[in-house]
Amino acid sequence: MKQLAALLATLTIVLLWPMTSWAQDFGDGSFDTMGSGLTSNDSIARGLKKSTWGRDTSQVEHFVPTEYKQWRIDERLGTMLPEVYNDTLPHLFQNFNNTEGYLGEYNILGNLGSPRMARNFLDRELLDNLMFIQPFDYFHTTPGNLLFTNTKSPLTNLQYHKCGTKENGQDRLRAYFATNINKRAGIGFKADYLYARGYYNSQANSQFGGTLFGYYQGDHYGIHAMASWEHMKMAENGGIESDTYITNPESFPRSYNSTDIPTVLSSLWNRNDHQTIYLTHHYNLGKYHDIEVPDSLKPVMPTDGELLMRIQNDSLRTVIMADTLRCDSTLDSLRIQWQNEQMPPREFIPITSIVHTFHFRRLMHVNYSRSNLPENYFSHDPYIRSSYGNYEDETTAISAKNTVAVQLREGFNKWAKAGISLYAAHEYYRFKLPSLQTTDDLNVYDYWNEHHISAGGEISKTQGRTLHYNAGAEIYLVGSMAGDLDIHGGGDLNFRLFKDTVRFEANAFFKNLRAPFYLEHFQSQTVWWDKEIDREQHVRVEGKLTLERTNTTLRFGMENISNYQYLGMHLTPNLDANGNITSYAHDISVMQQSGSIQVLSASLRQKIHWGIFHWDNEIIWQHTTNADVLPLPTLSIYTNPYIAFHIAKVLRVELGVDMRYFTSYYAPDYSPFVGMYATQDPTQPRVKIGNWPILNGYANFAIKRVRGYINVTHFNAGSGNAFWAPHYPIDPLSIHFGISWNFYD
Repeated sequence: MKQLAALLATLTIVLLWPMTSWAQDFGDGSFDTMGSGLTSNDSIARGLKKSTWGRDTSQVEHFVPTEYKQWRIDERLGTMLPEVYNDTLPHLFQNFNNTEGYLGEYNILGNLGSPRMARNFLDRELLDNLMFIQPFDYFHTTPGNLLFTNTKSPLTNLQYHKCGTKENGQDRLRAYFATNINKRAGIGFKADYLYARGYYNSQANSQFGGTLFGYYQGDHYGIHAMASWEHMKMAENGGIESDTYITNPESFPRSYNSTDIPTVLSSLWNRNDHQTIYLTHHYNLGKYHDIEVPDSLKPVMPTDGELLMRIQNDSLRTVIMADTLRCDSTLDSLRIQWQNEQMPPREFIPITSIVHTFHFRRLMHVNYSRSNLPENYFSHDPYIRSSYGNYEDETTAISAKNTVAVQLREGFNKWAKAGISLYAAHEYYRFKLPSLQTTDDLNVYDYWNEHHISAGGEISKTQGRTLHYNAGAEIYLVGSMAGDLDIHGGGDLNFRLFKDTVRFEANAFFKNLRAPFYLEHFQSQTVWWDKEIDREQHVRVEGKLTLERTNTTLRFGMENISNYQYLGMHLTPNLDANGNITSYAHDISVMQQSGSIQVLSASLRQKIHWGIFHWDNEIIWQHTTNADVLPLPTLSIYTNPYIAFHIAKVLRVELGVDMRYFTSYYAPDYSPFVGMYATQDPTQPRVKIGNWPILNGYANFAIKRVRGYINVTHFNAGSGNAFWAPHYPIDPLSIHFGISWNFYD
């Protein structure tokens, strides 16, 4: 860790050092009139800057502007979406590094950097063809969640988060850097390193990611580009051997520390290596028009002295200044010349854009063991090797997508206020999986190649304050995904009501989708399936009402799912000589529920503020019509009372205690074979988690460009149902701290 920190610090210094030499040194622009031949009693001297004579010019005040703006982009067409840089916000900074989310809304395996799943169904993303990377969305960088920056000064953000000791600690180091080449172009990078040993045995996580990005925004041509590389390695312990160590530790003759509790597995690992190359660029067709400028902002005619200084020849200027008639005539000519040079400000109005987007991704998912695993842990003999010892299963997926679009920009016609986009896309996929011919001495692979062609269109209105909307549809025409359909739409309405600003948002979609590749085909040492699955249909309607004055947000949604596709665990009892169950053998497969499942969800987010006292609350209610197939907690609650005040008017401090809670339910189990969550086997005894409050006490501080926190997590740890996922306990009481520092030079 020390070596990596030193390496990143050195890299930052190397990258930032040249920036100081790139800055233009304008000085203060003053000059000495002594000996210039000009006299202070004529009009020529008017407007000249004051002399530096008699002043110490060696001390120059260095002003560093800190203004910047940031945005994200739409992955399909590269549309710029304004964004707020959350890395500068002090509130909730103590939760920034939590894998379980800011408000504890995800199920995890306990340790920092573990795979996660949203408990709120409306926040879950549908699985895609590279699904193994999706449980790491908090770490994974996509073109849609990368921040691009236009800044007047080089911007650097460095963060460090720490918890625990050398034996069980968690460390994370993050860096973000952005600088402008000119007013229209900028470049930057971000780096993220995470290493968490874990409070329980065999659960260490190591992750590293790096991203380079750049952009150019001209009147006619614009481009955004990024390239990222991510390496994620996770030790899999299969959970603890008995939940009683957590739920009823008094039943054991002695007390157990977290590292003393035995786990099911000790030598199994999952690894994901993911690379992304993304490019979106466009060419705008349009026109320029003059901008009306009020007289107060129009340029002022230079003084006579400033006009005459345009004459570069000093001797000629002296001769002209000595002849009054010639000087007046010259000044008249210089005034006419200056007026001819003044061009009114002009603005480019794009009417039509031609867009091309290229998106390349490569994912290698590896499941491997370096020693013998317990054979009674599996439901079958090894598929392709003689034993479960020292094996390695690898699958690789490559995706390359090209999209071409024509956009009629918003406001292109006085009769057409919305923007219209039409596009077509080609996707290529290549998948590699172990073959049945593989043996202990030979690795053989099977390959699949897929080509898909789709077409679609969008209509949107983003300008104005009152009403915004967008609607679109995409259909696949060629390939195994032919017939897939995605229709979506949304909008927001903003209006005043009783001295309050009200915002109502609505979204809806209909999706008819083929199953992702890995839900139809998966081949490995430990699990194997090859099946055809019917298309899955989703119909969702969602609304959100926000009252700014009262800090109230109401959200409600309903979704109907037909032919629901999911991963399911299968358990087979292991019996001793007397027929008693000693353990269970595990397997996992793809399941599909015929008919329909409905999910209803409603949430309330309310912030209360009275003096220095603040109280943030969120409560989510959910209902599922089939809890065996799609289990959800009925209630999830986050509450955070705290006080916020300033010390010496410069140090902002927050002191508070926050709580996460969700009602008990049969939460999805976790499969270490594929690194994904799966429903528990309903034919065998199942485990409920939840109904356990998780209390954290924290202190936040922020002063100028520095933020920091101290967070005492799970300080109510004790006997009870304290699990983030079945058989994966919440970490015991631990102390976390972190710091974030912004630099603008």
